[in-house]
Amino acid sequence: MSNSDDLFAAVPAPRPRASARPAALREGTPGEAGYTAADIEVLEGLEPVRRRPGMYIGGTDEKALHHLFSEVIDNSMDEAVAGHANFIEVELTSDGFLTVTDNGRGIPIEEHPKYPGKSALEVILTTLHAGGKFDSKVYETSGGLHGVGVSVVNALSDVLEIEVARGQTLYRQTYSRGVPQGQIQEVGRILNRRGTRVSFHPDAQIFGEGARFKPARVFKMARSKAYLFGGVEIRWSCDAALVAGTDIPEKAVFRFPGGLRDYLAADIEGSTRVHPDIFSGKTTRPGGHGAAEWAVAWLGDADGAISSYCNTIPTAEGGTHETGLRAVLLKGLRDHAERTGGAKRAAIVTADDVMAGCVAMLSVFVREPEFQGQTKEKLATAEATRIVEAALRDPFDHWLGGNPTQANRLLDWVVERAEERLRRRQEKEISRKTAVRKLRLPGKLADCSNNSAAGSELFIVEGDSAGGSAKQARERQTQAVLPLRGKILNVASAGRDKLAANQQLGDLVQALGAGTGVQYRDEDLRYERVIIMTDADVDGAHIASLLVTFFYRQMPKLIENGHLFLAVPPLYRLSQGAKTLYAKDEAHRDQLLAKEFSSRGKVDIGRFKGLGEMMPAQLKETTMSRKTRTLLRVTIEEAERAMTADIVERLMGNKPESRFAFISERAAFANEELLDI
Repeated sequence: MSNSDDLFAAVPAPRPRASARPAALREGTPGEAGYTAADIEVLEGLEPVRRRPGMYIGGTDEKALHHLFSEVIDNSMDEAVAGHANFIEVELTSDGFLTVTDNGRGIPIEEHPKYPGKSALEVILTTLHAGGKFDSKVYETSGGLHGVGVSVVNALSDVLEIEVARGQTLYRQTYSRGVPQGQIQEVGRILNRRGTRVSFHPDAQIFGEGARFKPARVFKMARSKAYLFGGVEIRWSCDAALVAGTDIPEKAVFRFPGGLRDYLAADIEGSTRVHPDIFSGKTTRPGGHGAAEWAVAWLGDADGAISSYCNTIPTAEGGTHETGLRAVLLKGLRDHAERTGGAKRAAIVTADDVMAGCVAMLSVFVREPEFQGQTKEKLATAEATRIVEAALRDPFDHWLGGNPTQANRLLDWVVERAEERLRRRQEKEISRKTAVRKLRLPGKLADCSNNSAAGSELFIVEGDSAGGSAKQARERQTQAVLPLRGKILNVASAGRDKLAANQQLGDLVQALGAGTGVQYRDEDLRYERVIIMTDADVDGAHIASLLVTFFYRQMPKLIENGHLFLAVPPLYRLSQGAKTLYAKDEAHRDQLLAKEFSSRGKVDIGRFKGLGEMMPAQLKETTMSRKTRTLLRVTIEEAERAMTADIVERLMGNKPESRFAFISERAAFANEELLDI
């Protein structure tokens, strides 16, 4: 140390510099010593897919499993749309294998110039972002532009066998979990076959034991592809044992020259149409850079829905092509109203009014489309809006002008929807104004659109985080959400002045609209059910107890008339492969682990810290959906009314010695687990 000190003594000390970093972080720390270059992982080949399948196919559930089929058949559809194939065969067998065969050009099998010793086939199957769809010279339009489709299927299959027939020669190669099980083999000469055949079996390590393709789902997906491109024939076959007792045939051939018009006509058969005709057509832009096909109808007895596709890929979340459809239909109806002297009436019409009873099929073909997300459920290509508007504008004007009587009927129906919307909004503003005008935090009450108390529900939740999840998970027509900030006032121990000054309870009373005490009127209650939804922990139980005490003391008739409920959110989420279950407590968790999950494979157990930690879809599925939830009705038994009043006073009153005595009397019922908590 002395030598070192002498050495640095000759060097002027540097001037200190201000630093935002704490001194402990500027110097070397034990944490830094433990974090080295060796900790940086580099995932190669298809390893990222197996490590994080959700990034590529959206998860490991049934929907993700069937997405594998989409990736394979989409490649064959791209060959058909490009004019190189005219049939696709889909075969599902009882051993769990799904096979897709086309008579296209076949994947190239010669050595790839960038990868010496590897065939182009092996590069495509083992390398992410490898394929022939990045270059528009190979495919004018295609659905698989991310270059990960069949390689992801290969990575997530325990067995994948591929056959390629090119140049009158048949080649074959087998893979397991993305790894080739040998070199590509030349099987022999073949004269009457060309194209690609992919047969694969999903990996149980990824999707869970027992995960299998559903014949009905695969059948429907295959049939929809035939509707989307009239130039292809799709041949379906399935082992008899898989479809026994169902209406799914063992064999079928799909070919629909009428395209989307045939699809929509079959879908709405038996429904009442506002306009008797289906507005349909197909057009190609000059230069061949984009095309659109559509079929549109308006139903008087059903809600509207759009089924859209881009390059034969279903876009369940819509996107820019649907934006173009909404815009052109609205503008077309407004233009028709102007031509017939009804412009003033149509001024109130919005796109939502036009689409209220509209059922539509829309398919666009776009060069190099952009999607949001790897599973391609939402189209983001701005050009798609212009393609749809340009394709539909004139045909829609001609369709309306070709039958003015029916067009006027459609216009009247849409205007009625707009007037009804405005009327409902006005009634809602009037009927809700009293209930929400004194809320000091605008927007805290997310009200439902139902004007009647019948069927409507108010969920009382703790905190803005849980309130945000609940607002996204709710059914907007019948379910309202009111978040409360923290623990409310204990009305059993508070005086009248505190109760009157408490803003949270005031907001709750105003939202319910029925008054309190002797002024309570059950007929003025604005919701049929009042549901307390708190976290499945001690704090949540405490808040629920405070709320029940409030209703018991201030609105006993609300409880007596059966309006008050407790939601039962889960405490644990258990997952193994594609199987996911929820447990309400530790005992339920252990019961599910013993009875519902196999001993093979790890069970992932997640504990929810609170409702705000749950995704809206999880909260809806477990706690809010009428189909799957559990509610506990709060009741007051007439025979136990006196005892109930005594318990509330002892536990919630302002005498702590009464609570202590109550707990001491029941100490024998407390176990070690509860004492630890």
